[in-house]
Amino acid sequence: MAHPRFKPGAFLAPRYWPTWLALATLRVVAGMPYTWQCRLGRALGSAFYYLHRKRRHVANVNIALCFPHLSAAQRKALVKETFRHTGIGAFETALAWWGNPEQLRRRCRIEGLHYLQDALKEGKGVILLTGHSTSLEMGGRLLSLHAPLQAMYRKLRNKLFDAVALESRLGFCARVIPRTQLRATLRGLAENLPTWYAPDQDFGQRGSVFVDFMGVPTATLLATAKLARLSGAKVIPFYPYREPHDAGFRLVLEPPLEAFPSGDDHADARRVSDILAQQISRAPGQYLWVHQRFKTRPPGAPRVY
Repeated sequence: MAHPRFKPGAFLAPRYWPTWLALATLRVVAGMPYTWQCRLGRALGSAFYYLHRKRRHVANVNIALCFPHLSAAQRKALVKETFRHTGIGAFETALAWWGNPEQLRRRCRIEGLHYLQDALKEGKGVILLTGHSTSLEMGGRLLSLHAPLQAMYRKLRNKLFDAVALESRLGFCARVIPRTQLRATLRGLAENLPTWYAPDQDFGQRGSVFVDFMGVPTATLLATAKLARLSGAKVIPFYPYREPHDAGFRLVLEPPLEAFPSGDDHADARRVSDILAQQISRAPGQYLWVHQRFKTRPPGAPRVY
């Protein structure tokens, strides 16, 4: 689908100056050695932990709900780790947008790429089922080095940052589609494009059912099964991980889901939720726990935030 080209002259009003400053800072950091970026990211995340009380509260609630077996000290440590990874992710986004592709390739190892390659031979596209890892943007960028991608996105409130994000993603994605445009998504799948899809956010009750996510009843989108049913595309779990000691990244692709969709909306949503929980549990500190995942509650259930 056609997108309007980015026009910097449309964003010269004073209200955009702080965003321009932030973008300039990201551009500078993106040119630094990766280990420096990680150190700066951890410092940024640590500052964010102390300065953003609301997001700290959200992360505390989410982690307490999903990891009730942890002690208070362990939960606090996990929350702090999450904020550090969130800070790294902010600078990694800049690296994903503006980094040298060959340098990125050298920092990445990929497991299970053959699952994607084999599924694409069927000619119906692939739905890459992933979650909102703090390295989500980098994961998509790295996978795009191996296959053309179609990405679904949610518009950002900051119009300048949204325009730059869209322009940058168009540089490495074959197609970028607003998450509400089902027909455009299906066209991309019909053109055999792997579709980068993360359904693990709270979009309310419409189009969702309540199933358990890490032991918590959660509004879970039905769209994964719907897309698979309408397109005939295989669903392949996909997740990016940061390697220890700032060594780079590991992308994990798993075998395509069998007997999916099953025709049972609740069972399919529960299966998607369980897959995401398994992915997150391998590196829980790298998940975006600052998102209000449990904002929508089942009828009669108390609010959690």
